[in-house]
Amino acid sequence: MSINPQVEERIRDLADLPGIYIFKGPADQALYVGKAASLRKRVLSYLSSGHDPRIAAMLAEAVDLDAVVTDTEAEALLLENNWIKRARPRFNILLRDDKTYPYVELTMADDYPRVGLTRRIRENGSEYFGPYLPGGLARKAIKLVQKLFEVRVCRIDIDGSLPRPCLYHDMQRCLGPCVTGLTSRESYDRAIAAARLFLSGRTRELLRQLRQEMANASANLEYERAAQIRDTIGEIETVSQKRKLSSVHGEDVDVFGIHVQGGNTAVCILVMRGGQVLDRRELFWEGQGEVTPERVFSELLPQVYERTSFVPRELHLPVPVEGGDVLVDWLAERRGERVYLRLPSRGPKFQRVTLAMRNAELAHRRRFRSAGRWEGAALALQKKLDLPDPPKRIEGFDISTLQGEETVASLVVWEEGKMRKGEYRSFNIRGLKAPDDFESIRQAVLRRYRRRLNELGTMPDLILIDGGRGQLNAALESLTGLGVEETPVVGLAKRDEEIYSPDRPEPLVLDRRNSGLRLLQEIRDEAHRFALARHRKRRTARSLRGALDEIRGVGPKRRKQLLLHFGSLQAIEAASLEDLQRLLGPAIGSTVHVHVHRQEGET
Repeated sequence: MSINPQVEERIRDLADLPGIYIFKGPADQALYVGKAASLRKRVLSYLSSGHDPRIAAMLAEAVDLDAVVTDTEAEALLLENNWIKRARPRFNILLRDDKTYPYVELTMADDYPRVGLTRRIRENGSEYFGPYLPGGLARKAIKLVQKLFEVRVCRIDIDGSLPRPCLYHDMQRCLGPCVTGLTSRESYDRAIAAARLFLSGRTRELLRQLRQEMANASANLEYERAAQIRDTIGEIETVSQKRKLSSVHGEDVDVFGIHVQGGNTAVCILVMRGGQVLDRRELFWEGQGEVTPERVFSELLPQVYERTSFVPRELHLPVPVEGGDVLVDWLAERRGERVYLRLPSRGPKFQRVTLAMRNAELAHRRRFRSAGRWEGAALALQKKLDLPDPPKRIEGFDISTLQGEETVASLVVWEEGKMRKGEYRSFNIRGLKAPDDFESIRQAVLRRYRRRLNELGTMPDLILIDGGRGQLNAALESLTGLGVEETPVVGLAKRDEEIYSPDRPEPLVLDRRNSGLRLLQEIRDEAHRFALARHRKRRTARSLRGALDEIRGVGPKRRKQLLLHFGSLQAIEAASLEDLQRLLGPAIGSTVHVHVHRQEGET
């Protein structure tokens, strides 16, 4: 095995200190991120032979090495996890979760943060607590935060200009920052700080602070406030006592199972709370080669528990974990007390691990059983289209428009048997005076690959255009301008399912049962579905914007708020006065209600 001389030189220059190391590819992209108690000793091992195929392939591709020194190995573990999450290196084990779980979100980027439920974690300044299993617990947590701390749940812009608060304030479920004088910024900030402690499970610290506040209020003769804090303390103690009682009679444990086969990995987590299995999580990794279960768990566990506000007291595993001592210290820091990694060998705990292993095997079979079928389809495309290799990544484009208005181009991504919905993109086509599919394709292809080349320096194995020769030539024009005309491109015409290729004067017609054609049809149909959905969304937004433009007090933010909440103009017209006032406030809600019903009557 040959290693790039520059990489070898950098390896020998590493310090004997804890930290992370980053192998980089030709376009300066991170290929693999690892942690080490000693960078020098750990990375020197890559100069030896006998690596598994995944690491061998990474070393053959690496052209540079970077490193970040930390004070401790525990800091290196956290930094490694952050880098993997941000850079998504191809050779790291980054597992995918097919199921989205509910989290409680505190929108800390807002002037007056609100509490809400979400199933997506974004890098938007918010703090997330969860996941909650089962999902109904998330809604109960939000209601408790409202009841105990009176944190708002509405999405309105808070500027204090509303004449009166909504029903939540009357119910003592919101401090009412929307109306000037009902609360102060300091009071609301205290409520948010308390809610953060409560959602994080740090009730002991929260109770200590509340008792101090109660004593201060009493000393200042603020007896009503002291009584209110006393009642809040009682509620929190009751909730905490319920949690303690459930842990006496049962366990809070996560039970792990794993199945590795054919370069792909499935992990099953049985979530036990109070001695009962409440849910099951499944995680998958379409790998770069075979990996050991020990290595999978060393990279998986920080990913699982870095974004959860609850770490169970015990994790039951089928195999040991590489670097388990550092991981235990990190988990204990997140939990606030010791965490145990167990390897059960008999009894009920072993039976649960065996059950998790069986579930992981079944999940692996269910998720990856179609891999062989798509490998055959890729081989069929290679043969029929004269491609250098079977395509592993195909990107498909389609256009959706209505008489040239609100034209949208869609991009969908297929990679190794799966539609990668997280990588879908849409493009609002600009400057059209009439319907023009050719110009629309030209714009979309140019904008997509100009950015991809700048950011990643790579192209897909095959580009699929929905259309015939004209659309294909428009795409080729953009690729030629970018200097990547060697990238394979084909067009698929809907009428006769003909495949147009740049180097064939006549279209290629395949048997309707050909697996390669079926793969192209699936990608084309998905691109069409996504383009149509985005086009309808733009048309809905335009209709709503036109219908609400004349209403005084309704600007872009409130139009967006109405669209997000109701979804369509028809839903706004059907909304009750109370619904509109709850969303927009009494004055604006009443104005909108009168306007849409006047328009409805005129129509």
